[in-house]
Amino acid sequence: MRGFQLLFFLLLNAAFLQAQKEYSTSNKKAIRLFEEGLENYQYKRNDAAYTFLQKAVEEAPEFFEAQLTLADLCLDMDKAEQARTNYAAAARIMPDRFPPLYLRWAQADLALAAFSDAAKHLEQFLAYPKISEENRKKANRLLRNARFAEVAVQHPVEFKPENLGPEINSIHSEYHPSITVDEQTIIYTRMRPADALTDNGGSKVEEDFYISEKEEGKWRNAIPVGPPLNSHGNEGAHSLSPDGRTIYFTACERPGGLGSCDLYVSERRGNVWSTPVNLGESVNSPTWDAQPTISADGQMLIFVSRRAGGKGMSDLWCVEKEVNGFWGQAYNLSDSLNTDQDESGPFLHPDGRSLYFSSSGHPGMGGRDFFVSRKNANGKWSAPVNLGYPVNTASDESHMIISADGAFAYFSSDRPGGLGVKDIYRFALDERIRPAAVTFMKGIVQNAKTGAKLEARFEVIDVYTGRTMAVSKSDAQSGSFLVSLPAGSSYAVNVSAPGYLFFSENYTLSKELNPSDVFQANINLTPIAAGEKIILKNIFFASGSSKLEETSRAELKKLKDFLNTNSTLKIEIGGHTDDVGADDANLKLSQERASAVKAYLLENGISELRVSAKGYGETKPVAANANEPGRKQNRRTEFTILP
Repeated sequence: MRGFQLLFFLLLNAAFLQAQKEYSTSNKKAIRLFEEGLENYQYKRNDAAYTFLQKAVEEAPEFFEAQLTLADLCLDMDKAEQARTNYAAAARIMPDRFPPLYLRWAQADLALAAFSDAAKHLEQFLAYPKISEENRKKANRLLRNARFAEVAVQHPVEFKPENLGPEINSIHSEYHPSITVDEQTIIYTRMRPADALTDNGGSKVEEDFYISEKEEGKWRNAIPVGPPLNSHGNEGAHSLSPDGRTIYFTACERPGGLGSCDLYVSERRGNVWSTPVNLGESVNSPTWDAQPTISADGQMLIFVSRRAGGKGMSDLWCVEKEVNGFWGQAYNLSDSLNTDQDESGPFLHPDGRSLYFSSSGHPGMGGRDFFVSRKNANGKWSAPVNLGYPVNTASDESHMIISADGAFAYFSSDRPGGLGVKDIYRFALDERIRPAAVTFMKGIVQNAKTGAKLEARFEVIDVYTGRTMAVSKSDAQSGSFLVSLPAGSSYAVNVSAPGYLFFSENYTLSKELNPSDVFQANINLTPIAAGEKIILKNIFFASGSSKLEETSRAELKKLKDFLNTNSTLKIEIGGHTDDVGADDANLKLSQERASAVKAYLLENGISELRVSAKGYGETKPVAANANEPGRKQNRRTEFTILP
């Protein structure tokens, strides 16, 4: 039981016993043993209390007060089986003397997965007319859990946890994992003994970040991330961006903090992490803020907070970036997700719409359970779905992440057979509770002329909705990048860097991804100079038409922004066709298409003096027209930098 529940029961039990004019037994020895046990229990000397109370019921088996108090103590000491025995004895002796007995008896039932018994005892308790509103509310919640669990155990989901091994786990506790979209890098928290010579505020343990990377498909031995992320305080409960280059995390009692625990951010350049920065007053509160999860586009952060204005003890909150790049004001995420109990451990999958979290308020197996909610096209979160048994049990489940392809879940557990106190495991996720699959694109960005590695910004935009699905950037030192691509749509991928022409590509992914649907690309960015040109891969026209399709809007906006950023440039929009049809018709169509792009730019504030349009028809092919792939390459729109 939780500490506050124990205190409540102790006070309730003490008030009940003090109200009795006489005990249910006249056995003086049993009464003396009972009172010794009760005093020890109230001072939390549980072992001594157990000895006295056990002797009391052995001396006088019909001693109602001793049976009831021993049952409460056993429940607190995780002796649920004996608690059930003592509650049964107390109910037999005086069935209606103390109705909350049945509520506690049901809790012991739930701890042992005796769900039908729990439901029976809760219904008995709720049948009493004079019970507190708080207890009635709690009993109804537990009854929902018991009825849910009774069905769930009859329909188990796939669950075969696999320990990640000694490269990740140790004799200590490992938890709160976070993994990159390509599953090649994992960062997690390890709780270990504090260094003997370290001033850690008197604490005997430290929580630090550890990192491991895969080599030939196997995890290397994890090492501390090191400063400035790790300190002599506690760090943990973090979220990695899909490319692993930005980390949002929780740190407590740091100088300059706004509350007991705050959210911080750090970025990696090469192998060096930047000094963590507090996310500020729009995100953090004067209370407790923790357990962030960042969206793939970096524009939305979901986290857990105990601040005022919530619905329960801890709620899911959200904050979004504004157009100026700063975080807006945090808001309570959704009434469909938050309850009057605890919500925690959120994980927003890179698909952008599947949110996994823990809750003790939604119907479940009795403790904190894992749930998933889906965001619809209108931005509303669906009613949470329990991940099922035996993923969820009567114990508390608190934090889980899902691989990009949706196939595996990673979580921490103290289950028997581990290497330490808590270990990190993974298991194959049942298809019914998987997110939409996400694959990735990775490679190097470099200067097309010199081969120098470049830091560049990536945007992945759904061409049908115009929604930015992912944002990333390549590493300034190595040029390497990693960006997520969700399944089931067509995406414009734009890559840009100051002083360079932007890169444009289009990827169409089916809903059913194969393991081979991974994109490797070395991207060459061309320095801006007269005569240089790029093909606009995401400008679309209907066959034989010069009307711009809606799916072109992301690319058109990118071109407009490029011209606004480079305000002195003049460009020519060039239209090209394949060789199907008459030459004159192709020339006319290519001119109309180039003019349509020019018209968009003029309508959106670009000066006519800076843009010309010219159709080339079929005169400048870039591939053979002998087959459809070649003809598709020749049907293109490009722009050229003018002198």
